[in-house]
Parts: sequence; C-alpha cells; structure tokens
Amino acid sequence: MCWKSVPQDHREGSVGRRAAVVTAALASAALLTTGCSSAGDPLTPPATSAPASSSAAPAPPPGGTEAPAAPAKGSAEVVGTVATGLNTPWGVAVLRDGGLLVASRDTGRIARVDPDTGRTTLAGTVPGVSSGGEGGLLGLAVSPGFATDHLVYAYFTTDSDNRIARMLYDPAKPAGEQLGAPDTIVRGIPHGAIHNGGRIAFGPDGMLYAGTGESGDRGLAQDRKSLGGKILRMTPDGEPVHGNPQADSLVYSYGHRNVQGLTWDAQGRLWASEFGQDTWDEVNLIEPGKNYGWPVVEGLAHRAGYADPIATWHTDEASPSGIVWAKGSLWMASLRGARLWRIPLAGTKAAAKPQAFLVGTYGRLRTVVADPDGDLLLTTSNTDGRGEPRKGDDRILRLKVG
Repeated sequence: MCWKSVPQDHREGSVGRRAAVVTAALASAALLTTGCSSAGDPLTPPATSAPASSSAAPAPPPGGTEAPAAPAKGSAEVVGTVATGLNTPWGVAVLRDGGLLVASRDTGRIARVDPDTGRTTLAGTVPGVSSGGEGGLLGLAVSPGFATDHLVYAYFTTDSDNRIARMLYDPAKPAGEQLGAPDTIVRGIPHGAIHNGGRIAFGPDGMLYAGTGESGDRGLAQDRKSLGGKILRMTPDGEPVHGNPQADSLVYSYGHRNVQGLTWDAQGRLWASEFGQDTWDEVNLIEPGKNYGWPVVEGLAHRAGYADPIATWHTDEASPSGIVWAKGSLWMASLRGARLWRIPLAGTKAAAKPQAFLVGTYGRLRTVVADPDGDLLLTTSNTDGRGEPRKGDDRILRLKVG
C-alpha cells in the first residue's frame, strides 16, 4: 500500500547533518517502552545475535525486586523485513495474534500488516484528520481489554486541536470498513505545525498515557492548566485518574517540549524520550508532578525544582522518536540521527554511555515496539518529507537485541 507524504517540521531534521557529541547522565531515573523475512532484501543483514526478551509493560513485581544492571555493551541485528511500501508510518499497535496496526500520518489511514506474509490491507480511515507539518494521524494503542471490547485508540490532529479517540475494530468486515466511528475521549490538546507530541500507550496500571507537545508556544509547557507540553494520564474513558498530581486534571508531568516516546520497565517505571531544541535531546524517568524544565532549562541543569534527564544527545545524533524497554535497556529510534540507540540501565540510572546501532543504514527511524515473541519491530520514516526514500520505503524491520 502506498500513502502520500507531506513535508515535516524542520526540528525533526534531515539525514546527513553534522555529527555531535553524545553524553549520558548518571542521574536519578529508570527503565521504558517497543515480519515477513526478506532474504533478498539488500538492506537486511543476516541474523547473528541472541533473542530478545519481551518488552510488554508488565505489572511491577512483588516487593519491587530490582533487576541487575544491564551490560555496558549490547547487540542489535536486523533479521528480517516485515513490510515495505508504507507511507509516513507513525503509530504501531501490536495485536494479541501478532498482527500490526500501522497509522499513516498524512492520510489518516490505519493499515493491518500480517507479520508472517507482509501483506498489508486497509483497516479504515480516521475521519477529521488534518495533516501537515508534524500533525496528522499519530499514535495508536490497543485497549488492555481488547479481547472483549475490541477498541483501538488513536491520537490525531484536527483543524482545531489534537485529540484522542477510540474506535471499534472488526477485522471480519471488508477491508477499509473495519473501523467504527471515533468516540473522542480527550479534545483540546494544543496543535500546530510543530510539536504535536502524539505517542499514546497503556501502562501496567491499565491507564492510558499520552505525550503531548507545546505546539511551538513554549509557555504552555509550564502552564499546568494547559494540556500542551505534558504527559497525560487518564482512564480508558479519558477521565482524570485518582492519584494524579492535581485533582480533576489529566496532567501527570509537565515542562516538556515535545514528548515522542513512552515505555515502562520491569519495575513499572515510566520513561519518555523528548525533542530538545538546538542542543540537547533527552530521555527522562517520569515521576508524577515533576517539572522537566522546558523552556527554562534544556538537558542537564542541576537546578532545584527541575528533573534532570538520565541521558542526553546533541540533536544531530538523535531527534528521538519511539522508545521501548527490552533486555534491561531502553531502545530509542532517532530521526535526524538515523540510528537506534541503546541506553543500558542500572535501576534508575544509566549503566553506561548510550550505544548506537544501524547508523545511517536505513535512514530516519520513527517507532520501535516489541512483538509477542520478544523481537523488536522498527519503522523507518523516509517518506515524511525529510528523509531520502529508497526502494521499498517505508518499511518495518525485525530486530534481535541483546
């Protein structure tokens, strides 16, 4: 299936910018969030690494047992190509049977991908999506009760805002007609040509989390009454959760510029990846009510009242998007950096400096998730107006990591 693309915000950057220094901060924080094999694909190297462990978000273990520190060096090998010919893929949701739902940012379409055959069919189109810049159909998430409620959640841009809606998904219906009418559960998230956030995920507590951007209006990140520049936590119905920092508010953390990735480690701790401006991109341990600094600080500040990231990168080497926890490490897809970063963890700190894989091999990388077998699935993002598409783009790659 071929989907058209439109240009994207300059901050997500194009491939081939100058390299810069990457640093890792050993500060208070902890762990985060994630097929048809194509032997003839010249971009697919042979498998050489050990299998990965599942990175699905589990409930915290009894007693809060801490995992041992991850080794300083790990491995990541592409062992197959799941699908090709995708246009502006953004959100990816993994179904219980291993099938994938993939959102096209610029067309508002959701496709189903068979991971065994690579066959791609149209599930349906989300009405009301307004694409342009960094806006459009963004994150996807499957309800924790999907086996009985058959609900798929989507974060998308309209002409007036960003919003979150849920839809019934029925694969027994004809292709293109498998999505029900959207039921909007959150509206009024600020929108703009840039910084729309968009990642959504269900946590081990069964609640829905959403990363938002400040839409280019920097002051919104520090305005706790605004939904922009925040991480939101809500019930599956879109209501504030008892225990959120402020009663009757979806706001879980604030001071964010543009959150792009969410994940949880084996201890149930939430981690997020975030675009910086001109200097530092970040990975943060997210704790309720904390202020992550934007626009007052960017990167490590060591200032009272602001949470420091556990790892930072110059923007040419990252421009982070999706993030997933697996094998004791965070794995972060990078757009301008055109690489996959591994951040080994030791409890709430980085165990060593981040390690880069696939540098420049596949171009811009957008989303990384885990499948039921424990492999990582990684999408390219070369049809987004900033990349340099090659034959077969955009694609979903399968990786073994260790």
